[in-house]
Amino acid sequence: MATWPGATGDVVTSTMWNGLPAFTVQTAKTADYTAASGDEYQQLIPMNKATAIAFKIPTDATYNFAVGTVITVLNIGAGTCTISAVTSGTTTVLSAGGTAAAPTLAQYKSAACIKTAANTWYVVGAIA
Repeated sequence: MATWPGATGDVVTSTMWNGLPAFTVQTAKTADYTAASGDEYQQLIPMNKATAIAFKIPTDATYNFAVGTVITVLNIGAGTCTISAVTSGTTTVLSAGGTAAAPTLAQYKSAACIKTAANTWYVVGAIA
């Protein structure tokens, strides 16, 4: 992974700019999907279904993503995408809706799921 200059006044060369990580777009998920190894960092997870669909965040016991992990979800389908914990009460999802929230994404909206502590995730973005 490319490193970014940290000192004031550094010049970004074209090689450095081109070395910045880009998102890898995964194959669209057409059924409910639970985050798994490989979904974190620079991965875009499209959800695509004409009716309601769910993106689930697992417990640490299932897959222990590192604190600071970001998982990006994009809803490209006509159905609403709900983001929630596989096991509420064990994994906490927080968003504008508060604790144990289940934020939703309308079509063409995206959100970042950010792990801030053990079994604790914030969901931010174009959520309802």
